[in-house]
Amino acid sequence: METNQGATKIYRVGIAGATGYTGYELIRLIHRHPQLTVAWLTSESSAGKAYSQIHPVSWAYPLISLAQALERADEVDVVFLCLPHAASIQPVRAFRQAGVRVIDLSADFRLKDPAVYQRWYGQPHTATELLEEAVYGLCEVNREAIRDAPLIANPGCYPTSVNLGLYPLAKAGWLGKRVIVDAKSGITGAGRKAKLLTSFAEANENLTPYNVGYRHRHVAEMEQVLNGAGPSTSRFIFSPHLLPVNRGILSTMVVDVPPGTPPQAVHQLYQESYRDEPFIHLLPLGECATLAHTVHSNRCTIGITPVDPSQPDNGELIVTASIDNLLKGASGQAVQNFNIAMGIDETLGLL
Repeated sequence: METNQGATKIYRVGIAGATGYTGYELIRLIHRHPQLTVAWLTSESSAGKAYSQIHPVSWAYPLISLAQALERADEVDVVFLCLPHAASIQPVRAFRQAGVRVIDLSADFRLKDPAVYQRWYGQPHTATELLEEAVYGLCEVNREAIRDAPLIANPGCYPTSVNLGLYPLAKAGWLGKRVIVDAKSGITGAGRKAKLLTSFAEANENLTPYNVGYRHRHVAEMEQVLNGAGPSTSRFIFSPHLLPVNRGILSTMVVDVPPGTPPQAVHQLYQESYRDEPFIHLLPLGECATLAHTVHSNRCTIGITPVDPSQPDNGELIVTASIDNLLKGASGQAVQNFNIAMGIDETLGLL
């Protein structure tokens, strides 16, 4: 449903799985957005409580179950699903059958090939009929497809940094056959549930690699976007690390471009690719992105530097890309996707 305040449409939002970190960030962004308002929030573990009993905030929204939310589908214009992977498939089907636009923050509709989904997530996809209408919501790459899309699959946090960091090279056919990605994420990337690895004593003053090489599920999104962007394909060696900070992702990518390509030409390619993008921040050639460039923002900051300054044209470059994992890597990009889909100012609630 839509309500009017003067000439401005106000869109009512439902959030499923609202008590996690991404749900919290979504509520905060909705409160800043001039055309969004919260209709209902769900939590399976805290249904019946007020949101302010779960987080130290003044938002006293009642928490309801997902089953109750499905009965109230006609009260919302869009549902943001912040549910675990594999738990989104049936709710997405139900909300779409009710005619509600869905932005899914899980991985369940990101991969277009159900065989690829089964290979990386270890179970068959049970709503393949919805994959046709699902749009991968990497805003700077798929903007036109996102417009009016009924089902948007919000990208993963690591792939957002890697895909935005490398997309201009992939589209131009300049990305080499092997890409080495070293990425580090703040602890909120692991979710809010208690786990040994993310407990304070284990994570503090530590740096932990996990699922290194060709094991992490997010590799599939990198392959789908970057190998589908241009004439060549690349092999991604991906080493994610758990960084003892609350939030942020920094991906450092070692890439080969065609020998003899000046770094200035690569930098110009990025300038041309991202010239009109409000959330892409390209650093001067030779500077590296840091977490401080992007935390608490919806930006992606990108840096390009030659591996060997004495041989700048040898085709070896390092690309750094930084995002806030909870914003550009999740909730911020979800709101950006909503803005694009509805044809309103893409930056509303995000600047």
